[in-house]
Amino acid sequence: MISINPFNPPSRLLMGPGPSDVPPSVLLSMARPVLGHLDPVFVGMMEELKGMLREVYQTANDMTFPVSGTGSAGMEFCLVNLIEPGDEVIIGVNGVFGTRMADVASRCGAKVIKVESPWGTIITPEQIAQALVGRNPKLVAVVHAETSTGALTPVEEISRLSREAGALFVLDAVTSLAGCPVRIDAWGVDAVYSGTQKCLSCPPGLSPVSMSARAVETAARRKSKVQSWYLDVNLLAAYWGQDRVYHHTAPISMNYALHEALRLVLAEGLESRWRRHEQNHGMLKRALEAMGLSFAAQPGHQLWQLNAISVPEGIEESVVRRRLLLEDGIEIGAGLGPLKGKIWRVGLMGATSTGANVRRFVAAFGRILKDCGNRCDVAAALKECA
Repeated sequence: MISINPFNPPSRLLMGPGPSDVPPSVLLSMARPVLGHLDPVFVGMMEELKGMLREVYQTANDMTFPVSGTGSAGMEFCLVNLIEPGDEVIIGVNGVFGTRMADVASRCGAKVIKVESPWGTIITPEQIAQALVGRNPKLVAVVHAETSTGALTPVEEISRLSREAGALFVLDAVTSLAGCPVRIDAWGVDAVYSGTQKCLSCPPGLSPVSMSARAVETAARRKSKVQSWYLDVNLLAAYWGQDRVYHHTAPISMNYALHEALRLVLAEGLESRWRRHEQNHGMLKRALEAMGLSFAAQPGHQLWQLNAISVPEGIEESVVRRRLLLEDGIEIGAGLGPLKGKIWRVGLMGATSTGANVRRFVAAFGRILKDCGNRCDVAAALKECA
């Protein structure tokens, strides 16, 4: 008989690209008694979840709920419901997740027009306007906060251009939701998806989505079945709507966690939460500049919640990450794709975004950089964190 001890994970400060630290009350909520997914008490909680998500998304969309799956499931949900084989779509690609959107769209049978910018820079309205010339696309999709590069693309003008061209506008808000302004109705977004493990500070496992009435009607009028049975909004609407028709067994405990995480977001207030992320990003940026370090993302468009730090010459980025994890219990992320080995990705998302965590990171990071031969001024950096 095999004897296996209970798993006991170490304590980490999660300062990577996700997941972020999870508040104790969110973790505790997952230990509450499991209910059936059609239990009237759970159904009542589902309604509260939908209402809180509408508030956080700043939308009145009735079709707003958490998909059972991670942020990538939310991406697929939006695209498989709106795209039919042969549809022309325009997708902004300036990092890993724009690349992934283009891949998913092509798997739906779409003709994908990529609007590309160098990694670390934004997708501009001018690029989208040029791509729209002579075309009648089904949708335009961009990543709001590109997690792989730390760049924040302004989307309001892109959305306007898309609507004027008769296209639906799809937004990836995985890293932006609850960390910086996301205004679905004011921006005219037709379909949006996010993840629970970033600025919502909930464990990964659900993807909050929202669809406008125009998007819902588009999905309802399809000529072909949605590519995915599991993610078909026409079926999910019956489960998350008033009828509560059985569709799948929802992850009960994860929904408890999201309920508590959203409650905490709204108790803090969206404006206050956005300001906290901005302030702690500013503190980190000043400290890093005092150390002679720079950000890789385009100036003026750098994410508050995901900081892409350029690796200085002569430093092996993986050595620094490994030492931070093993010596200080701090997790940060590596670069991806063309930025592999060139940046560190430091997350200040949700509960992780505190002045105390910035100070702890700067002290440990500076010490290790100096050990590796970099002449950074750690004392000057820590003064910026006072």
